[in-house]
Amino acid sequence: MIIGIPKEVKEGENRVSITPAGVHALAADGHTILFEKGAGEGSGLSDAEYANEGAEIMRSNKLTFSKADMIVKVKEPLEDEWPLLREGQMLFTYLHLASSEKLTKALLKRKITGIAYETMEDKEGRLPLLIPMSEVAGRISVQVAMRFLESDHGGQGVLLSGVPGVPPGEVVIIGCGVVGLNAAQIASGLGAHVTVLDISHNRLKYVEDIMRGCVTTVYSTEYAIQKAIANADVLIGAVLVPGAKAPVLVTEQMVSHMKPGSVIVDVSIDQGGCIETIRPTSHREPIYKLHDVIHYAVPNMPASVPRTSTFALTNATLPYVRAIASRGIKKAASEDPVIASGINMKKGIITHPAVAEAFRMKWKPWNKI
Repeated sequence: MIIGIPKEVKEGENRVSITPAGVHALAADGHTILFEKGAGEGSGLSDAEYANEGAEIMRSNKLTFSKADMIVKVKEPLEDEWPLLREGQMLFTYLHLASSEKLTKALLKRKITGIAYETMEDKEGRLPLLIPMSEVAGRISVQVAMRFLESDHGGQGVLLSGVPGVPPGEVVIIGCGVVGLNAAQIASGLGAHVTVLDISHNRLKYVEDIMRGCVTTVYSTEYAIQKAIANADVLIGAVLVPGAKAPVLVTEQMVSHMKPGSVIVDVSIDQGGCIETIRPTSHREPIYKLHDVIHYAVPNMPASVPRTSTFALTNATLPYVRAIASRGIKKAASEDPVIASGINMKKGIITHPAVAEAFRMKWKPWNKI
C-alpha cells in the first residue's frame, strides 16, 4: 500500500503521525511511505532520518495526498486539505467529527473511508489510540493551570502545592477516565487538594484505590458539581463519550460563581467541551476571561510537547496502520473489532451511530455498505 504522511497544518500542531521507526517497520512490510518534506521538524525529526528508513520525501502536501492510498495524520483535515482527499481514499487520524458538522459533511462529500483514532474501542471498553494523548493532555492540564494561576497571567496568584502554614490549591476534575486520572495524579503529586467527580461508582472506587486516599471522590450530580467548583482554584473538564459530543455539565451560572482569577481547562473541547462558557482557543491565544474566570481550551493540547506526543502516538497507532496496510480495511476490520469500531464513514455514509446522533443523520454499519 502507498501511505501518505502529510505535514500537519493546524495552528500550533508540531506533532507528526509516525516516527522513523514506524517508517522502518512499514517499509519492511513492503509498503511505500510518502513523507511530506518538513513534517517531522516540529518534533525534532529530520527528513534525513525518514529517508534513511525508506520514506520518499515529497515536496508538498498535494503530492503526498494525490498518490497515497491511505493518509495517516494526527489531526482532522482543515478546509485547505479537504479538496486533496479523493473518493475511496482512506483517512486514519483523530477526526472528532461530532464537534463539527461542517467537517463531517465535507468528508462525506469526498466519499472517503474515515477511520477515527478516538472511536477505536476494545472489548474492555478502552480506547487504545486515545489513551496516549489523553495521558499527555491530562498531565498538561495541571501544568497549564499552574501557569495561568500566576498573577502575571491574570490568575489569582495561588500556588497549587501551598507551603507550610498555607493551604494548597483546590483542583476539581469532572470525569475520571484516562484524562481525569492523569490530571489527578499530577495535581495530587504537587500537593493540591483534588476532588474527582464521575457517574461511575466502579471508576470512582478504582481511582480511590490507586490514589490511596490522596484524592476526594464524589458521585457526579448537578448539585455536587455546583458545590465543588464554587471553591475551586482550578476546574478541569475531562468528560468523554466515545464518538459523541460531550455533554455540558457546567453551566454559565456555575462559572459565574467561581472565584475571580480561577482557571478552567476543558480537555473535552475536542468533542465540543463540557462547560457552557467554553469555546476553542489556540496555542497562539490560549486563554480568554469570562466572569473573571480564565478559560483555556486548546483542542490539540499535546502538540505543546510534540516530541513526547509523537513517539507516544506512534507506539499506539503503528500496529493498526500495519494491519490496515497489509490486509486492506475490509479484511482488517472484519478480523479486528477494534479497527471496525474506528470506521466513522464510508462511501459518503456515516457508519458510527454516535456521530450520526450528533447531527440527527442516518447511518449504516460499515460492512453493510
